[in-house]
Amino acid sequence: MIEKIVEKIKKADTVIIHRHTNPDGDAIGSQVGLKYIIKENFPDKRVLAVGDAAGRYSFVEGSTTDDVQDSDYEGALAIILDTSASALISDGRYTLAQDTARIDHHIFCEKIADAELVDTSYESCCGLVTEFALSAGLKIPPISAAALYTGMVTDSGRFRYDSTTDKTFRLASALMSVGVDIASIYKNLYTDDFERVKLRAQFVLKVKFTEKGVAYIYTTREELESYNADLFFISRGMVSTMSDLRGVDIWANFTESEGGVLCEIRSSKYNINPVAKKYGGGGHAKASGATLKDYGEAMALLADLEALLED
Repeated sequence: MIEKIVEKIKKADTVIIHRHTNPDGDAIGSQVGLKYIIKENFPDKRVLAVGDAAGRYSFVEGSTTDDVQDSDYEGALAIILDTSASALISDGRYTLAQDTARIDHHIFCEKIADAELVDTSYESCCGLVTEFALSAGLKIPPISAAALYTGMVTDSGRFRYDSTTDKTFRLASALMSVGVDIASIYKNLYTDDFERVKLRAQFVLKVKFTEKGVAYIYTTREELESYNADLFFISRGMVSTMSDLRGVDIWANFTESEGGVLCEIRSSKYNINPVAKKYGGGGHAKASGATLKDYGEAMALLADLEALLED
């Protein structure tokens, strides 16, 4: 499949790269990484990136998206990264492209593109994109190496999650050999201002437990507005406040938004992906998400998570 996607890139004059909405470090890293790999190895190609704002990952060089018109998709190849379902793709105009491809490491939900490279054995889409480049004999420029390393770090939890393998370190080593300023990346990712630290402390005090020991946090729309923080930071960022609690094997973070209740589910032991899929979501075996209708559905999902503990 790697060869097939490379051939599609060679044939296209314009390549437009998509990723999922509300991007995390892996979505941004893989998009920037692939964009500049293609530009480096195929300088005659026009390579564009689309999607919503990079948010807290805007420090990644090259993360600003391009102004893409509908006409740009005529005869173009659209490549979708780090996305398991079509509903999650940022900018649905990929359907206007003449040809499509996908590179993803999530559990397969549906066919999205004409050519699909989906492999869940990689800790991140950035890791898979790195493998794609190395296997195809493509040169990785420094801007791509830094972006790809950033995504590998964030999606592996600083190489702590059990999705991390010897392959992860082999690929990280390959990126470092290009030249990666690790200190700068970690400073941008993990230093925080005092107000954010205080906010995390508030969320620790909000943690509740079900009867069987599933930890969870529920944030209402009113609470969200009072925090002076963006929705994604609260939804995706605060789920980690429960990750190191002794005796907690499953935890979830619920955040009310205009589009429903955003739910992030994590586990150190159980496959929680089927529960996420039951509610229209997806992701990985131990890290998944979904968007729920209301508080009642959130509590129903919690009950399903408790059932995993009983089994």
